[in-house]
Amino acid sequence: MNRATDTPLADDPQGRRVLRLYHLYRLSIGLALSVLLAGDLHDALLPQLQPALLQGGAWAYLAGNLVIALLVQRPDRPWPLFALALADLACLSLLLYAAGGVASGLGGLLAISVAIANVLLPERLGLLLAALASLALLYLTFHLSLGQPASSAHYLQAGVLGALCFAAALLIRLLVRRQQSSERLAHRHAATAADLQALNALILEHMHSGILVVGAQQQVLLANPASLALLGQTELLGRRLGDCCPALLERLQQWSRNPTLQPPPLQAHAAGPLLQPGFVALRQQGEGSLLVLLDDVSQLAQQAQQLKLAALGRLAAGIAHEIRNPLGAISHAAQLLQEAEQLAPADRRLTQIVLDHARRMNLIVENVLQLSRRRPAEPQLLDLRYWLHRFVAETQETLSPDARLHLATPATSLQTRCDPQQLLQVLNNLVQNGLRHSTQRHGRGQLWLELRRDARSGLPALEIRDDGDGIPEELQEQLFEPFFTTGTQGTGLGLYLARELCESNRARLDHLPREDGACFRITFAHPDSTS
Repeated sequence: MNRATDTPLADDPQGRRVLRLYHLYRLSIGLALSVLLAGDLHDALLPQLQPALLQGGAWAYLAGNLVIALLVQRPDRPWPLFALALADLACLSLLLYAAGGVASGLGGLLAISVAIANVLLPERLGLLLAALASLALLYLTFHLSLGQPASSAHYLQAGVLGALCFAAALLIRLLVRRQQSSERLAHRHAATAADLQALNALILEHMHSGILVVGAQQQVLLANPASLALLGQTELLGRRLGDCCPALLERLQQWSRNPTLQPPPLQAHAAGPLLQPGFVALRQQGEGSLLVLLDDVSQLAQQAQQLKLAALGRLAAGIAHEIRNPLGAISHAAQLLQEAEQLAPADRRLTQIVLDHARRMNLIVENVLQLSRRRPAEPQLLDLRYWLHRFVAETQETLSPDARLHLATPATSLQTRCDPQQLLQVLNNLVQNGLRHSTQRHGRGQLWLELRRDARSGLPALEIRDDGDGIPEELQEQLFEPFFTTGTQGTGLGLYLARELCESNRARLDHLPREDGACFRITFAHPDSTS
């Protein structure tokens, strides 16, 4: 659409179609006249013709239009089109003159030519062409009346044809305006629909909830990136639901039997989050099509657990505070009793047992109080590569000779925002646990620390691996629960406290399943993160 002239010129698809129609119309007229004049029908149809001029003009009109149809295909300005229409008007006027004027019936060709040309021309040029056609009709009638007085009776017919040219031009202008208005409205609607489609695609791409559209045969028709991550898949489109996630298909079948019941949560894979599926029938997509919604309820469950633990922590802190004083008295009395010279060896052993368990109870009390009185994190910008090298060097000096830490870091620095004291507390707990399990299995402790950038999130990640006995699969879900321990000496608060400290620094501590030994990963926050 040419905005300067507000006319569908031939450089637009619609304008090119009209131009081809114009060429075809002129070629058809030229061919029809040439065939008519080559036979004997013209004597009856055109009794007033000038045979030589009309026949030569018809063939010239046909040949000229054939050349023009081959050369004029995509003019990008209105003036070549106006020149073409003006030349066509002149040729038709000459043929009309040779045929004897408006009485020949060829005057209607001028009105048709003016109507088609007005589709391609701007309004002023189109009306100018109609005016020229009207003047040509009147002038030819006047000129013929000078030599043939009988032609003076054709002035009314010439005037009607001139008015018809103007009426055709105005009607075409009105239709063109309406068509252009409809086209502009359609373009705006198309642009709005495209923007909405792009916005919907952007929303689906960045949604944390998984969205699937499943067809009647349980094949996946649509899947947003979040659904791929939640289900642990790289590609879902075109696959059957039972092949990529049997647990989700089972929930779908349960919902199909009773849509009023909420399906139970599922876990797509061993290390995946807990997902709550939802199903909605999409009748507009065809019979049997469904919209599947997947919400990660792990965080909700974790928040609920945190609320419970917070209440439990406050209760435990109060109880621990009340236990501390009598526990101190018991410990002090046992120490005094152990110092007595007349104490029998068996009683001295029992006294030692009292002291050992009193110390253990005191450690539990200290950990509980530490949970309830934990100070807020004070994040700092840390260069993890430099910080870890210093941590390993300082820790190695405090370890026994048969314990060894191995550190692997990238060539470039990785930064995060974290409280260094709380990070030190987390790593001390993980390192001591790993070395203890490694020593129990091999007689000497080894631990591997590897710092790298996570391939999926792009965030810094630290893995702490040992070569101990590992953690049984049935116990892995309970690792970070408070007071859970697999040993007889621990309090069961170390890993729980480590995860709490990581989360207070916007980091995440996870256990990664491993065949040989245990592996914990800390995924740190982005260095630009401030909240």
